Amino acid sequence: MALTPDTARNVAHVLSEAMPYIQRFQGKTIVIKYGGNAMIDENLKQGFARDIVLMKLVGINPVVVHGGGPQIGDLLKKIGKQSTFVAGMRVTDAETMDVVEMVLGGLVNKEIVNLINRHGGRAVGLTGKDGGLIQARKMLLDQEAPELQASEIIDLGHVGEVASIDASVVHMLVGGDFIPVIAPIGVGADGMSYNINADLVAGKIAEVLKAEKLMLLTNTAGLLDGKGNLLSGLTARQADELIADGTIHGGMLPKIGCALDAVKNGVQASHIIDGRVEHAVLVELFTDEGLGTLIRA
Repeated sequence: MALTPDTARNVAHVLSEAMPYIQRFQGKTIVIKYGGNAMIDENLKQGFARDIVLMKLVGINPVVVHGGGPQIGDLLKKIGKQSTFVAGMRVTDAETMDVVEMVLGGLVNKEIVNLINRHGGRAVGLTGKDGGLIQARKMLLDQEAPELQASEIIDLGHVGEVASIDASVVHMLVGGDFIPVIAPIGVGADGMSYNINADLVAGKIAEVLKAEKLMLLTNTAGLLDGKGNLLSGLTARQADELIADGTIHGGMLPKIGCALDAVKNGVQASHIIDGRVEHAVLVELFTDEGLGTLIRA
């Protein structure tokens, strides 16, 4: 069916608007944390894969870091193992860690790789254990306990944080025209595997790669002010002020913390974007309006 004149003009406008952004970002690295509804809804999954392939085709170097919390929870439930959370983090014993590795490093990672490859990309899946990519250390949660005189140190098991990143394997893949897809599992000096928050891993990898952008997909419209209005653009200083006055709180704090650390350590911009919107990555990257919240240094 032929396009109507109005539709043709709209298509031409979109393509014309995208051109300066394509020129600007050619050869640049963009790290995308993939999670939330975008990993569950079938249309969003297909759209995300196409977005990543298109980025690569126009000369941008996407690096994908993914989560998989709901999928881990589903498999644990199937095998009859209860999930326990402290301050939003899953307590991870050795048996749970085996499931985490199976789901993140296997099922989820390979599904994303397969989706991208089916749409014409050349994706390669890896975990932080491959090529010594992510060195981890055990995370000990320092939590205030009302019944105690002092704070309580809680051992979450195989939950880790990033000790260091050796991005050699990522550079090799990008240089070979591949799309790295990274599961956030690291290895400690003790040889043990650790599950690490995917936002944190994405932020640290973006810093080490000196990425142009860090994009964090969420299940919200972005960062909201106290009245529920979207904050479309912030400086790092303004974001710090919003943390200090309590506007940024709860589950959004660690995500904003990762975005802030990235822009304070060399990444040009961080984006908190709504992964529930189809083609959210392309809309944010290639249009004047964009969507979500942009944070700059």
